[in-house]
Amino acid sequence: MKKITSEQLRNLYIDFFKSKGHSQIPSASVIPENDPTVLFTTAGMHPLVPYLLGEKHPQGNRLTDFQKCIRTGDIDEVGDNSHCTFFEMLGNWSLGDYFKEKMIPYSYEFLTSEKYLGIDKNKIAVSVFAGDETVPRDEESAKLWHECGIDKKDIYFLPRKNNWWGPAGTTGPCGPDTEMFIKVKEKCGENCSPACDCGAFLEIWNDVFMAYNKLSDGAYADLKQKNVDTGMGLERTLCVLNEKKSVFDTDLFEDALKKLEELTGKKYEESAQITKAFRVILDHVRTSVFMIGDEKGIVPSNVDQGYILRRILRRAIRFARQIDLQENGILEIAKVFIQKYKNVYPELAKNENKIKTEIAKEYQKFTKTLEAGLKEFEKTVSKLDGETIDGLTAFHLFDTFGFPLEITKELAGEKNLKVDEEGYKKAFYEHQQKSRAGSEQKFACGLADHQEATTNLHTATHLLHAALKQVISPDICQKGSNITAERLRFDFNLDRPCTKEELENVENLVNSIINKDVPVVMQEMTVDEAKNKNYVGLFENKYGQKVKTYKIGDFSKEICGGPHANSTGELGQFKIVKEQSCGAGIRRIKAILIK
Repeated sequence: MKKITSEQLRNLYIDFFKSKGHSQIPSASVIPENDPTVLFTTAGMHPLVPYLLGEKHPQGNRLTDFQKCIRTGDIDEVGDNSHCTFFEMLGNWSLGDYFKEKMIPYSYEFLTSEKYLGIDKNKIAVSVFAGDETVPRDEESAKLWHECGIDKKDIYFLPRKNNWWGPAGTTGPCGPDTEMFIKVKEKCGENCSPACDCGAFLEIWNDVFMAYNKLSDGAYADLKQKNVDTGMGLERTLCVLNEKKSVFDTDLFEDALKKLEELTGKKYEESAQITKAFRVILDHVRTSVFMIGDEKGIVPSNVDQGYILRRILRRAIRFARQIDLQENGILEIAKVFIQKYKNVYPELAKNENKIKTEIAKEYQKFTKTLEAGLKEFEKTVSKLDGETIDGLTAFHLFDTFGFPLEITKELAGEKNLKVDEEGYKKAFYEHQQKSRAGSEQKFACGLADHQEATTNLHTATHLLHAALKQVISPDICQKGSNITAERLRFDFNLDRPCTKEELENVENLVNSIINKDVPVVMQEMTVDEAKNKNYVGLFENKYGQKVKTYKIGDFSKEICGGPHANSTGELGQFKIVKEQSCGAGIRRIKAILIK
C-alpha cells in the first residue's frame, strides 16, 4: 500500500473518476438545504437525493466529489481510535447510467492499480448481499469481483444488516451494496468474516446499488432509474493506507497535535487519560471550525444545529481544562485547522474572525456554567441521605451542566461518596432512545418529498426571502431553512426582532404575489450567467458549472435544487405564525399556507 497524504488521496480519487467521464461537483454545506430529515449532511449522497430520484443534474449523470459530513450519534465515543464527528467522504455517482458491471471494475482498479492506491489484491476482502425472502442473492457482484481478480475465499455473502442500504425513511430508493475491506490481521476463527468485530477486517469503501423502491406495503419494486452511490471515508482510508492505529495519527491532525503538545507541555501518548483528552479536543475543535465557518454559519444555541455545536464545544472545553489548556490555546488549535483546510474549503479563511469570536464567547459562557454546576453538585451532596449519588441526579448534572460521569465520580470520590453508574447509564440510554425516536420522526419530508404541500411551501420560501429583502433590508440572506408538509421555517440575518408592522407588510407582499398567479419558471444556466442576471445564489460554492434557477416574475430569482410549484396561484394564503431569535444575529420565521 502507498503511503499517502490527505491532499494526494483527494486528488487521486477525483482524477480517477474524471478519467472515467465524471464531472466534479463542489462540497455542499454541512447543513442540508431545505431538508428536515437530519440536522447535518451525513453522507455524500445527501445533497443528491432529488437526482437519485430522477431529477436531471446540471452536471450530467456521472458525478464525483469530496463532501463535508458531520455525524453526531456517537459524540461521547470520540476519543477512541476511529470515531470523528466531522469527516470527509469521497464519492462518485451514476444517475441511471452505468451499474455494477462498471462500478466494481472501477473500484478494483482504483484500489489495486499502482497509479492509484496500489493495494495488493490478496489483502482485499469484499462482502456482497446474501439475499433473503424479498430480494435475491447478489451473485452478479460476486462474479464481477472474482473476474477482476479477488479470490473466491475473500468474497463473503452477508445478510441485510451488513450489505443493504436504505431507504432513508420507511419507503424510497434502496438496494444491496458491496463493501471493500483491508485484511489487517489473521482471522479469529474459521467462521470469521467482515461481519466479525475482532478487527481482522477494516472497511475502506462501499458501493451502493440502488435498484429497488420500497413501497408502503413493504414490497420492493424495480426502480426506473438504477443508481450507483459510493462512499470512501477520507480519514479512515488514510489511516489504513498509512498503517496508523488511529485517525488522529494522520496528517489531518498532525500540525494541531504538535501545537497542543507545545501549548500544554504534555505528550500525546504519555497516558491514556491525556491521549483521550487530546483526541476529544482535536476532533471537537475541528468540527466546531467547520460548523461555524460553514456557508450557512452555525452559532452556539439551545436548538437544532446550534445545540450540537454548543455541546461539542463544551465537551472540548471540559477536556481542555483537564490538561490546563486555556481559552487562547483552543483558539490556537482552531487557527491550525483553518490553515490546514483553507485551500480545500476557502470559506474557513473567509470566516476566520467569526470562528474565533464564537469559540471565545462560548468558552466564557461555559466557564460560568461550570461554576454553576459545581454549586449544584454541592447542593446535591448536602441533601444526600446515604453515601451514593443516584443515577438520575448524576445524569441531570451531565445533561444540564455538562458534567460527564467522570467529573461527577471524581468530585464524589473527594467526599468519599459513590455514584450509581448503572442508574446513570439507564437514564442516559432512555435519553438516547427519546432523541433517536425524535430524529426518526423527521424522516417524512425533505428533498426527496415531492408532496404538493411541501412543494408549495418550498416555493413560498422563495417569496418570503424576496419579501424580507424588500421590506426590511436588501442585505437579508438565508441562513438556513427547514420545510415539512405542514410548515416552512426560514432563518435569516438580522440583529433585532422584526416589528409587527414589518411582519404584516411581508405577509401582505407575499400574498399579493400569490394572488397574481405568477408562473414559476425554471432554467438551467452557468453560475456566471445566473450572477449576471442577478439570481440569488445562497451558497454559491456548492454549485457546479451549471445550475437550476427559478424565476417568479420580477419578484424572486434564485438558484435552487428543490421541488417547486408551477405558479404562485397554487399556494394558498401565506400566514406567518412566529418570529423569534435562533442565535446571535439570526432570526427565524415560521409560516404556513392556508388553502
